[in-house]
Amino acid sequence: MTRFIVRALIAALGLWLASRIVPGIAVPGGWTSLLVAAVLLGVVNAIVRPVVVVLTLPLTVVSLGLFLLVVNAAMLGLVGLMLKGFVVDGLWAGIFGSVVIGVVSWLGHLLVGDGRERA
Repeated sequence: MTRFIVRALIAALGLWLASRIVPGIAVPGGWTSLLVAAVLLGVVNAIVRPVVVVLTLPLTVVSLGLFLLVVNAAMLGLVGLMLKGFVVDGLWAGIFGSVVIGVVSWLGHLLVGDGRERA
């Protein structure tokens, strides 16, 4: 449970940084909207994203994996549609925002770890 909270906080930090850097991503709802958006993004990435990745597998293979950026942007846009306190304005904002959030999540993963012991 603690690891989930830490990962949600890292995702919220990535969403906050994306809203500061990327034009077209805004969080007019404040920190509570950031935290709710981070949890909602985690749920969407756990439930909806695997289905979308499987359905778009031919496009992903043809584009050598670059289509996954579009899938990540679509998941970010879906969170924007579901939550009124989080705005993603367009495909390019979603793509650049997903890159920022991915980098922050990756750095957070390096700091926190994945919870598995290494032999």
